[in-house]
Amino acid sequence: MKGIFKIAAVSVLTVSASLALAAPKFAPAVVYDQAGKNDKSFNEAVYRNGVLRFAADFGPVVAEFEPQSETQMEQGLRRLAQKGRSPIIAIGFTFGSAVEKVAKEFPDLQFAIIDMVVDLPNVQSIVFAEHQGSFLVGALAAMASETDKVGFIGGMDIPLIRKFACGYAQGAKYVNYEVEVFENMTGTTPAAWGNPTKGAELAQAQISKGADVIFAAAGGTGIGVYQAAADAGVYAIGVDSNQNYMQPGTMLTSMLKRVGVAAYDSWKEARDGTWKGGFKVMDLTNGGVDWALDDYNSSLITADMKSWVEEIKADIKSGEIVVHDYMSTNSCEM
Repeated sequence: MKGIFKIAAVSVLTVSASLALAAPKFAPAVVYDQAGKNDKSFNEAVYRNGVLRFAADFGPVVAEFEPQSETQMEQGLRRLAQKGRSPIIAIGFTFGSAVEKVAKEFPDLQFAIIDMVVDLPNVQSIVFAEHQGSFLVGALAAMASETDKVGFIGGMDIPLIRKFACGYAQGAKYVNYEVEVFENMTGTTPAAWGNPTKGAELAQAQISKGADVIFAAAGGTGIGVYQAAADAGVYAIGVDSNQNYMQPGTMLTSMLKRVGVAAYDSWKEARDGTWKGGFKVMDLTNGGVDWALDDYNSSLITADMKSWVEEIKADIKSGEIVVHDYMSTNSCEM
């Protein structure tokens, strides 16, 4: 979920002008952001669907580092590089300058970064079409709402989170143009990702105005949103990982951002000798984003809702529905 990238999102699978490098020794690694691998959201998706899945398929070969401070982020990258680890995947936009610096120091090693573009031949920059996945859950929110009022709560107020919010509003308006969409951001610093108390307060304020479905794209802050929704008997929507299990009965769905799949694929490409630096987009066409349906929310999604949202997904994939990307204009167009 977290991240800022400097190139407008595109609808193709991969754009790369880089040539494949001579493959270094395969010794994969990951550096999580400061929230850690058990954040129940962004990092945990990489851990569970990337690291653990890769271990199940190929053995426990991925080295992990969890920095406790911003300084340790660069230190961790460099330490892994000094040990010859490759590819090293950095989780989140905050690693941008660190990856650029360390990748230049170790040009024979492979690096990848999620949610940021670092224009170096030995760096794979992986970004996501979050606006497409958010459109789907926004559509579901409008389908489920009885008040015609839905909410969005973001974490740190950055363009990417505005991208989530804009996609969500577009999806809701596509289903019901009269629906009212409330929007709040938690803060303007990284602390906004880990403030469940503030998340609960913002959710309660939206509920008091009539919102009966609230989508949180806020990292650990979302835990407070989900609890407040459960306490009030309204729906919440999770993000990044499948968070449906967190409040069964009130979690309508989750917007899946498959960062774990992206990490797994990067490591596997290196293992197979097909890894390339460059720009990679994960979207609906390649399963990079989606919505979640499982035993925890199946009773909340009617057959008609499922049919409609799957039709919408097909139309986005075919290009019949074009979801506006906030980051392409720094504005939300309906």
